Amino acid sequence: MAQDEVQRTDREALMAQFTRPEQTFPTLTQVEIERLRHFGELRHYKDGELLFETGKPGPGMFVVLAGHVAITQRDGLGHVTPVIDQGPGQFLAELGQLSGRPALVDGRAEGDVEVLLVPPDRLRALLVAEAELGERIMRALILRRVNLIQGGIGGPVLIGPSNSAGVVRLQGFLTRNGQPHHLLDPDSEHDAAELIARYSPKPEDWPLVVTAGGTVLRNPSETELGRAIGMIGGAKDNRIYDVAIVGCGPAGLATAVYAASEGLSVAVVDTRAFGGQAGASARIENYLGFPTGISGQALAGRAFTQAQKFGADIMIPMSVSSLDCSRANGTFALALDCGDTLRSRAVVVASGARYRRPDIANLDKFEGRGVWYWASPVEARLCAGEEVALVGAGNSAGQAAVFLSGHAKRVLMIIRGGGLGASMSRYLIERIEATPNIELMFNTEITALEGDETSLLRRVRWKSRLSDDEDSADIRNLFLFVGADPATSWLHGCGVTLDRGGFVVTGAQSELNQGKLVAPLETSVPGVYAVGDVRSGSVKRVGGAIGEGAQVVASLHGYLGDAAKPAL
Repeated sequence: MAQDEVQRTDREALMAQFTRPEQTFPTLTQVEIERLRHFGELRHYKDGELLFETGKPGPGMFVVLAGHVAITQRDGLGHVTPVIDQGPGQFLAELGQLSGRPALVDGRAEGDVEVLLVPPDRLRALLVAEAELGERIMRALILRRVNLIQGGIGGPVLIGPSNSAGVVRLQGFLTRNGQPHHLLDPDSEHDAAELIARYSPKPEDWPLVVTAGGTVLRNPSETELGRAIGMIGGAKDNRIYDVAIVGCGPAGLATAVYAASEGLSVAVVDTRAFGGQAGASARIENYLGFPTGISGQALAGRAFTQAQKFGADIMIPMSVSSLDCSRANGTFALALDCGDTLRSRAVVVASGARYRRPDIANLDKFEGRGVWYWASPVEARLCAGEEVALVGAGNSAGQAAVFLSGHAKRVLMIIRGGGLGASMSRYLIERIEATPNIELMFNTEITALEGDETSLLRRVRWKSRLSDDEDSADIRNLFLFVGADPATSWLHGCGVTLDRGGFVVTGAQSELNQGKLVAPLETSVPGVYAVGDVRSGSVKRVGGAIGEGAQVVASLHGYLGDAAKPAL
C-alpha cells in the first residue's frame, strides 16, 4: 500500500473517534483561505518542529497551507497518544485559543509545513467579521472541546479513589469549567499504583494531580489547580477596563456578552466556575427558546464562549477580597486574592448568592463527604442504586430531585413546609408527583447526621414538625437546596448600601439615592451596578438574571459616556 494511502487510512481511523467529524474538522476552500489571509501571517516549520505544545500558551489558530501536522496527547505520565492528523485546508485550534489559554495537545510538523497563523485577538475579529465562515469555525472549536472532554484528552490526570471527597471536588470543578481531565483509580490502574508507591500519599492527600508538564500536586485547592493548568492569571498589564464584572453566573455572563459585543473592554472574575448556581442545574425547562429544556452547564457554556468570542477577559477561579470606591484616577480598584489589583471605570456586582447551610450539628464535617449543595453527573455517579435524601422546596431542589431519580433507587425529598406550590414551578411539581421513586416528606426537618470512622456520611435522622415522631435511614448522600445568602462580604466598607439580608440595594430603593434620578440597577455608589440574585428585590430566576445583565449595559454606556465628558 502506498504511503499516502496508509496516511489516509490512519486519518480515517482517528476521525472515527470523534462525533460529527465533518463539522469538527472541516476543510476550507481556497476562496475561504484567501479571505482569512489578512487576519494572519505566514509561518514555516521544518519536519519535527512544534507549532504548539501542551501546557504552554497557544499562539492562536493555524490554517495549514502545505504539509501535515500531527496532533498528539501528552498526559504528564509519559504517555503520547495520536489524536488526529491535519493537512492542507484544515485549521488547528480549539476554544482555548480564543483567549490564548495553554494548549491541551501537541502539534508537530510532519515534513515541511506552511501555515497561516491567526493570533487570538485576530481570531476573535475574524469570527465577528466573517459571519458565515466564522460560524463554521466556532462550531468546530466548540465540538473539539466537547470531544476532548468526552475522550479525556488533554488536561490534568487525577489519581485517587473515585468516591474520595477530593476527587469529587476537583472533578466537579474541572467539569463545570469545561476543562478536560482524566481520572485513574489506583485500585485498577497500574500507572496510578506506581505513582502512589512513589509519593506515598496519606488519605488527606487524595487526589494526586499530575499536570501535562509532570508536576504532581497533593489534593490542591481549586485556585492552586487552576494556576497549575494555566486557567487563570492576574490582571493583565495594569490594564484599565471599562467594566469589571464580579460573578460569572447568568447575570454576569449576560452583562459580559452584551457589553463586550458593543465595544466595551470587559473583565469577569468568579471564585469557582462559570454559570453560578444555575450552571449546576440538571435541566432548565422554563427558559425562553428551549422547549425541550437545556442543562445549566450547556446554557452557561454557550454564554461563556460568546463572552470570549467578543473579547471579554474571564478570570476563574479568582476571588475579589474588597472594592475601593475612592475612584483614584477615575477608576475603581478591586483587590484580587492573587495579590493583583483589577482596575475599571465601572463595576457590575453579579456575585450571586452562596449556598445556605442549615443549622445541623457536624454539618461541616460531612461537606464533600456525603453532603452536597448541587447535583451534577459527578455526584449522581455516587448515588447509583442507592437511597438519597434531598432538602428543599424551590426550583433548584425540584430539578435536582428529578435528575437524581434517574440514578438513585429512591429520593427522599424533605420539605419543612406543607407544600410546594409557593416556591416551585407547576411543571416541576407535576413531574415530581409523577415520578414513582421520589417520596415527598412535608413538615419535616433533619435533626442529625451520622458517619463512620472515616467521616463519611452513613445515616440521616429527621423528625416531623407537627409531632414528636422521629425516623432515620442509612443514607450516604444528602443534597441541600435550602436557599442562599448573598455573596457580598467583599463590599463591606466601600459605601455600597445593603439591605437587612445583605443584598445590594439599587435604584430609588437606596436611602442615599432618594430624591435623585438614578438608573434602576445602580447602587448608592455612582458607577457601581448590581444585577441578578445578589440584587435586593430581584426575582431570583435565570431569565430575570439574564434580562438584568442585558439591561445594565445601557446604563454602563450612559455612565461611561458622562464620565468621559470634559468638566464645564
